[in-house]
Amino acid sequence: MFLRPNHRSKDGKAHTYWSLVESVRTPNGPRQRTLCQLGELNGSDQARWLRTAEVFNAQGEAQQLKLFPSHVEPPAGDAQVACVLVNQVRLERTRQFGACYLGLELWRRLELDRFFEQAVDHDAADVPWSRVAALLAINRLCAPGSELAIEQRWYPATALDDLLGIEEGKINDTRLYRCLDRILPHKTKLEQHLKDRYGALFGAEFDVLLYDLTSTYVEGAAEKNPMMRRGYSRDHRPDCEQMVIALIVNQEGFPFSYETFDGNRVDVSTMETILRMVERKYGKARRIWVFDRGIVSEDNLAASAQARRSVPGGDAPQPDEAVRSGVAQGRLDAGSAGGKGQTGRDSAR
Repeated sequence: MFLRPNHRSKDGKAHTYWSLVESVRTPNGPRQRTLCQLGELNGSDQARWLRTAEVFNAQGEAQQLKLFPSHVEPPAGDAQVACVLVNQVRLERTRQFGACYLGLELWRRLELDRFFEQAVDHDAADVPWSRVAALLAINRLCAPGSELAIEQRWYPATALDDLLGIEEGKINDTRLYRCLDRILPHKTKLEQHLKDRYGALFGAEFDVLLYDLTSTYVEGAAEKNPMMRRGYSRDHRPDCEQMVIALIVNQEGFPFSYETFDGNRVDVSTMETILRMVERKYGKARRIWVFDRGIVSEDNLAASAQARRSVPGGDAPQPDEAVRSGVAQGRLDAGSAGGKGQTGRDSAR
């Protein structure tokens, strides 16, 4: 609420009448509603009405700044009145808030804050590891970058220090890397938690799973990482050692799970491992698998038959011997879809 002056001239004399006004929200936007007409007020009457408005606001409404006409002096000694030199006002340290706030809210809706508090916050630390994990996840959502880029450029330009309650100077690339090491042992539980919470929030389904592989390489010898090997390079860098990454997503693109393999692992040899991993984590169920035709092989067909899975496949212009053999033995039901795609269905029987 605030006092609004209304100036009128009567018989050649200027009069100022006051009204008590409040701001309200309407379907057409914010509007101002007059509560009562106060008539002409002298200095002491105006001060009393201002105090009355303050008391009313303290009962449940947020206090508003008191704006005075230029010809009315504010009450002396009022701690909420400040003089501002408009020509000397400047803006300092602008920070990103909206995207970070949205990311943090999604983090909490997925109950990841509680998950990581229980998983990694057992040991005392300057910054709780659950908050560092939230910082890393929000960065991936808003502006993916390296840990060094997070420390030097992205994090100082956001409001995450206030949103997460992190003291100044406590975030560095070393702490971010150490947080990743603490998260890794909880990978399986994290995947199961995300599947349950994401499915509950968004009604996601996981009966259709898309499976594919990629690779990532490093510069240098990587002698301390036994998984780094030379193999088929999707990045056209056969001179570098690499590792193979297998990713499973649902039809909406939500990451269901992932696994890493040695850099010289052949794609076709990963399928059975992935099938067993998914069954171990989530149990047997009727799932449709979609994957590249290059993953089909005699061994994979045999594994599917042993696990009593039917694997319908698509006709290709020149199917390889493994596909012909599977069709001949009744393990593949050749469909009408052409091209490279293959689908498979797990059936729990």
